[in-house]
Parts: sequence; structure tokens; C-alpha cells
Amino acid sequence: MTKVALSERARISVKSLGDFESGRASPAADTLAEIASVLRFPVAFFFRPDVEEPIADGVSFRSLSTLTAGQRDSALSAGALAFELSEWLEQRFELEAIDIPDLREYGPEEAAMVLRNHWGIGVRPIGNMIHLLESRGVRVFSLSQRTRRVDAFSLWFRDVPFVFLNTMKTVEHSRMDAAHELGHLALHRHGAVRGRDVERDAKAFGAAFLMPEASVRGVVPRLTGPSFSQLAQLKHNWGVSMAALAMRLNHLGLLPDWSYRGICIELSKYGRSREPNGNAERETSAVLAKVFEMLRESGTSKADVAKQLDLYTEDLDALIFGLGQLALQGVGRQTTNAAATSRRRAFKVYQ
Repeated sequence: MTKVALSERARISVKSLGDFESGRASPAADTLAEIASVLRFPVAFFFRPDVEEPIADGVSFRSLSTLTAGQRDSALSAGALAFELSEWLEQRFELEAIDIPDLREYGPEEAAMVLRNHWGIGVRPIGNMIHLLESRGVRVFSLSQRTRRVDAFSLWFRDVPFVFLNTMKTVEHSRMDAAHELGHLALHRHGAVRGRDVERDAKAFGAAFLMPEASVRGVVPRLTGPSFSQLAQLKHNWGVSMAALAMRLNHLGLLPDWSYRGICIELSKYGRSREPNGNAERETSAVLAKVFEMLRESGTSKADVAKQLDLYTEDLDALIFGLGQLALQGVGRQTTNAAATSRRRAFKVYQ
């Protein structure tokens, strides 16, 4: 929301808003209540310590040139709220240790195999990308509908890796987004995370990570020039889109250029919102499912969690949209410190 739009909706002058932001003046109680109502945040949110927002230069935004400043800043602000929720969870639960090695000295194809071997995966297909990331300490959150034009992004914050996924895309595209962002975390932790070369490397890493060359060649050579219908079946081996598989096969020399062009033309009829033979189950978060199940069992409601963070429940919903069910309805009750301590010691997330 622009300052002018906020001024009109809250019936406050732009100058006054500028004074409030800069600290030259403080709003009266009724004025603050109006601002909070328009911005859809509890009044208590404005009395919290400053929220540390991610720095744009350290975030792996794709197609940055097509994003407006508002869309970019909205995504960054969502990241700031995720930091606070993540810290809240870490104070109460034992999450997996972070295990993302620095692979900047490798090319994307080699880095993908190095990481697979480091994690003991070999060339096996990956069943659930979100579970895999979480099992290695990555904090996975969703982008809200307000930021649906953002594909996905990732960043390191206080030595903790974060990935934000657009869960309104097809399952296959979301899996590739997750692998793409993993590439940024492993390849670009200590360098630039934007630019054509950086995006190209992350894209190549994602394809190689989800579709290892040895795995692909072990299946595809038995076919002579995979057809459109054959590719629609083959993609299920790796849980990827037909477009991603066709590009990978073309890159490995297993799909001639003329066949690749024909398949791309056929795929263009589906658009980005549909996937041929797309019946894959939506991947969800194991961490969030376990956390909120335990909170529910202890009598903690969704409203209780939101209140502790000085947020509304819709803000929590936005952070986990499509990643899990935040079914913590009803009135919460107090839990003892002993019970909370016991949960912290007992809880650990596994792949």
C-alpha cells in the first residue's frame, strides 16, 4: 500500500504519516487504531521491537525486473514475519540441525551430485522436497496471495536458511522452485544472489538435483525419441513438470532439438497453471504439521499463537498457506512450564 493510499483510507495526511514513520511525531490512540485497522494489524504490533526485514540484495528474487517495488517489498515484509514465527518455534521446539554445505567452488551439475552424496541420497528420486529441505534445517514458508506474482525466493538470515514457495503453482513447479532455491542456498551463500548467470546456475542445479543424469539415462535410453504421451508418464519418475523433463532431456542429448521444439509448442496450450497428466499430491510441511498438532494437543489455539506474536490469525495462515493445516481452533488454555519444557526436549523433526 502506498503512503497516499494509506492516507486516504485512514483519513490522515501524508505529512502526518511521514512524521510518524520518521519518529518526529507519535499518533494519538484513536489515530493509531485507525492505521492499525486499515493495515489489518493489531495495535499491539506497532509497539513491538522493530522487525528486522531481509535485505533485497541478499534475496534470490527471480525476474526482478517484472516485479513492482510494492510486490518486492510485500514479499520482504512477509519474510520478516516468518523470521519472528521461526524464532518463536525455535524457542519451543527442537528443529533439525542445519546441513547446507557451501558449494560455491562447484559447477551447478557437479554441486547437485555432491549435495546428494553428502545427504546420502545417491541418484534416488526425491519423494518430498519440502520434507527433505526441512530435514536439513531449512525453514520453509509460503508466499501469501498478495505476493502470488513472486515465483519463490530464498535467503540466509542469521546463518539460518529460509525458502519461501508460491504454493498456488502446480505441484511440479513448486518442487522445481524448491530445488532451484536450494541451489541458491548452496551455491550463492557468500556471493551475489541476483543476475542472469546466478539464475542460470540455480536453474541448472535444480534440474540436476531432481533429475540426476545417471537416473535419467537409466530410464530414457530404452525409448526411441520420447513422444508427448511418453513424457507425460516419464515425468512421474522424478515428480517434475513435462517442460522441465523435456528441457533436461534436451540438455543431456536425449531429445533432439526438433522434438523438443514440438513438445514446447504442445505444452504452450496448457499454460503455466495446468500440467498434463498432473495428479501429484500437494507437498506439505512435516515440521508445521507436527508443531501445530502438539500445540493443539496442549490446548494452544491458533489465536493464542497469533496473540503471542501480536498478529492476526490470517497472518499465520498466509505464512503456511498450502504447506499444512493450522487447525488450532477454539479457546486455548494455559500449559505449565514443565509441559512446555518437556515438549522442547522431546520434539525433533525427521525426514
